[in-house]
Amino acid sequence: MEIKYSVIIPAYNEENWLPQTLTRLKIAMAESGLPGEAIVVDNNSTDQTAQIAAAHGARVIFVERNQISRARNAGADAARGRYFIFLDADTLLPSDLLKTALQNLESGGCCGGGAWVSSTEPHPAAVRFSMELWNRMSRAFGWAAGCFTYTLRQGFEAIGGFSEKVYASEEIWFSRRLRSWGRQRGLTFRIIKQPPIVTSVRKINWFTPRQAVLLIIIMLFPLALRSRWLCSFWYVRPVQKD
Repeated sequence: MEIKYSVIIPAYNEENWLPQTLTRLKIAMAESGLPGEAIVVDNNSTDQTAQIAAAHGARVIFVERNQISRARNAGADAARGRYFIFLDADTLLPSDLLKTALQNLESGGCCGGGAWVSSTEPHPAAVRFSMELWNRMSRAFGWAAGCFTYTLRQGFEAIGGFSEKVYASEEIWFSRRLRSWGRQRGLTFRIIKQPPIVTSVRKINWFTPRQAVLLIIIMLFPLALRSRWLCSFWYVRPVQKD
């Protein structure tokens, strides 16, 4: 049977969240109407990430260097589908969202896109405001959130995948290039508003004051995204409170 799409999940020490993500993904894939595969990219984990992924029926790819864009690209290299869905390991994929993304790609008029972001977790008003701001920016500028990005394999390969020059925000650079590639071919880049992707906001609770300052620096100076040191808090897993 031809594999139509591949769901690629980069994962670094995600033994706590991965079971929920893969359980929900299995349901969504069963209801998608198309044959697909799930790939978990073990990005040099030191916990049971790889074993949990295999136990849930996912193909497991190992990438030693800890970099999310590198992990995403390695998953795509191993994928067999015509369409790629990139999903974070702390994210629950609604069945209707997967269906809509696949329908967009199957239509022949869409190169890829993303989705509005929501969370079921309780969080402060400032976090809700930030999430709403991101959603509006995503829709206005055509930026896919890293927790859920979908694309044609053809487009992914044509633009060279995710930039491995950066250690964070690779999804924004990817969105810009894919949108430009699609526009040249009369294809749209679509941000799906309903249903939204459901993801964790756990990193909000992880940031220290120092990391908050670094985040502001990165936002003001995009070249800082090329510094592994400045982006280091994206790659640190504190004691889990999930």
